[in-house]
Amino acid sequence: MCIESVLIPGTALLSKGFLTVMYGLALIYLFLGVAIISELFMGGIEKITSQTVTVEIKDQNDQLIGTRKVLYWNATVANLTLMALGSSAPEILLALLETSMKLDACPGQLGPATIVGSAAFNLLVISGLSIYAVSAENDTDAERDTTVP
Repeated sequence: MCIESVLIPGTALLSKGFLTVMYGLALIYLFLGVAIISELFMGGIEKITSQTVTVEIKDQNDQLIGTRKVLYWNATVANLTLMALGSSAPEILLALLETSMKLDACPGQLGPATIVGSAAFNLLVISGLSIYAVSAENDTDAERDTTVP
């Protein structure tokens, strides 16, 4: 017999069809919540990465030629960093949940293992694919410095 705090008492007495519909509705509700939170998170990322700063442009004699607005954040680095943070949020919450459930017991391995695995994936695979995808052929930015390889 499973005794767990997540299970709802009395569900064994309900029909499987009713449980299927109720669990399906619960899944839809949870996915809707994740979609809303993800939309808010992406809006925050866009607001952070769209900040600009005015820089002065000087010639070789240190004479002021003019000013120009440039992005404060490198968009690629900011998006990779913030998305890695956002994608690690479930693992962090899982570790907190496991820790709070086992305060007086021996700590479990689930939380640290998922955090390390997720961080390794984010750092190595996602960053590696992003670096691999950038090449001179597909970099069509008009403001790109063509002297830098």
